[in-house]
Amino acid sequence: MTKIEATEVAAPPAWALMERNLIALMEESGRLFARQYFERGGGTLLAEDVDDLYEQVYNFGLFYAIGAADDLLDLHFRNWNAATRISDDRINHRTRYNDHKKVFRPSIYNEFWNLEQAMEWHHLGEGNMAFYDFGVADPTVSENMRRARSFAAMFIGEDPQAPNWDPEYRILRSPFHSSQGPKLHADAEYANTMLLAGRGLGGQANYYGVRASLYPIVKSLETRWFKNPARRKQIVDLFDRLVLQCDTPNSLAATALVTNAYLYTGDNKYKQWVLDYTEAWMERTEKNGGICPDNVDAKGVIGGGREGVWWGGQYGWNHYQGYNIMYHGINIAVECAQLLTGDSGYLDFLRSQIKLQVDNGRKREDGQFLVPVRYGPDGWDWNPAPGLHVSDGIEMRGYWLEPTPLRGQDIMHLYHASMAREDYELITLVRDGDVERDWNDVGTALGEKNWGNTEFARFQYYDGKNPGWPEQILRAEYQQALETYETMCADERSPLEIIATNRLPSQPVLTKGLTQVTLGAPQSVYNGGLLRATVRYFDADRLRPGLPLDVAALVDELGPDVVGIQLVNTSRHETRRLIVQAGAFGEHRFTQLKYRAAGKDGEVVATVEGKYFSVDLPPSTAIRVGAGLERFCNTPSYAFPWHGDGIPVPFPS
Repeated sequence: MTKIEATEVAAPPAWALMERNLIALMEESGRLFARQYFERGGGTLLAEDVDDLYEQVYNFGLFYAIGAADDLLDLHFRNWNAATRISDDRINHRTRYNDHKKVFRPSIYNEFWNLEQAMEWHHLGEGNMAFYDFGVADPTVSENMRRARSFAAMFIGEDPQAPNWDPEYRILRSPFHSSQGPKLHADAEYANTMLLAGRGLGGQANYYGVRASLYPIVKSLETRWFKNPARRKQIVDLFDRLVLQCDTPNSLAATALVTNAYLYTGDNKYKQWVLDYTEAWMERTEKNGGICPDNVDAKGVIGGGREGVWWGGQYGWNHYQGYNIMYHGINIAVECAQLLTGDSGYLDFLRSQIKLQVDNGRKREDGQFLVPVRYGPDGWDWNPAPGLHVSDGIEMRGYWLEPTPLRGQDIMHLYHASMAREDYELITLVRDGDVERDWNDVGTALGEKNWGNTEFARFQYYDGKNPGWPEQILRAEYQQALETYETMCADERSPLEIIATNRLPSQPVLTKGLTQVTLGAPQSVYNGGLLRATVRYFDADRLRPGLPLDVAALVDELGPDVVGIQLVNTSRHETRRLIVQAGAFGEHRFTQLKYRAAGKDGEVVATVEGKYFSVDLPPSTAIRVGAGLERFCNTPSYAFPWHGDGIPVPFPS
């Protein structure tokens, strides 16, 4: 392994101090969150769907892998195992309910969602984010490797209790999956929730709005259709056939679950399934004239049972959020396929859909470029959102998105994956037509998940137009983390009061900015994506992932064949040693290093030709390394630099 040493003694830059302060604050905040809102066994004092239980500390493992203290990973393991254990449907561990509308529902069978609470990949993906990062943080945990195989088996046709996959037609047999197979039948309440956001059932409509349609078989579904028994049976039967017994591109997010098993094992069957399923949807898109259909029937026929209408499926082009959820699945799938093969041609799938939106965009009167987000009977929908009420007088919390400026997540993920000129130009085209958003501002509503538009400011930094971005994003996240910490300090509720109100503070740990700054990548697609990273770090002395104590990192340059990294040792007394890895999973390869060294004229050039190099950082030193990079040329794996040929799991499955 090529080894270099920092020789420049210098005061640490502001971004480096802010980065270490942010890590320290969130370590303390994560511990406080666990003390106040966990039982000692790890269960959260919360009644929510099981994916939401996992979400409470979903990024603690990633935080550890970036450089947080060991106990943050321990808290994550304890919470995940507790959420899985207390949600087991064989035992109701929680008979006390709260005063909130949410109740605790045992939802787990064989450590995965059961059939009664079968979920689609918008929510399965959310819940699995917590599980995927265990491989990033510590892939040597035997039970997690076993779970990775077990969960993948449920989707590739190896688990007879979970017949979710149809290999003949290359479909997942329903948008809703479980460890006991696909959800193929519904009752009237369930169908009404999806088709009319629960309208007519009494009380408020469901928050999530209309999520599927029966068009064109039923062009306009009346409220209270379920009052007539014959109509009730007709609509439920149609819903079963046209919505539940179909596949949707949202389910492409399952590719991450199967890729996760590959990263543990290297077993080619997982890679092949990811490619088969992704290519099936690519072929359907080509057959559909270039736009991805949002439904295929039980035999893989586009618009089957719908007279060929390719939109209207669960979480598809016509649902209240339009392309939003569907793009998560497509984005995740093409990233996984590229990771597993090194073939960037898979990115055309996502690129083509973004270009389709842009090509159908238009300028508003003030010059703002907008894109349509929904498709319906009249083509692209340019109607404004209906607001909080509609004509039947029933309050409607669910809403649909109106035409909007193109969001940053998808194009920024595409560009990070490709580093291609055509994707750079696509982004600048959107930027040139944007008059209402300040691309240099990270904003104040950062959040985790997919909230906020922080990807624009990150792009501007690497495009040479926003030099203060690293400190800006870290400072903004510090402010948000501090507010959450102060809220927890002021929370004097007892455990029973917390249960009664069913309300916890905001996320105590924020990893979006740290991922962007230290790893040189956008945050993972929240609803089920795997980690994205241009580089990763390992502590060479403590033999664990993440930045060593006192060390701060900034990726200051990104290009098709280069990455620039600044490393700073803020300690005045201790030498720190780290290993830098090319890619989140070693999928890239370093070719050479350029850096400055004391006593040398100009830059020192060192040959690497591998996926690692090491750096020694004496006290108060800093170094800037320009690393040549060959992208997506190595077999990806969760293995750490010292693991050798395989991950040393004590009890291999």
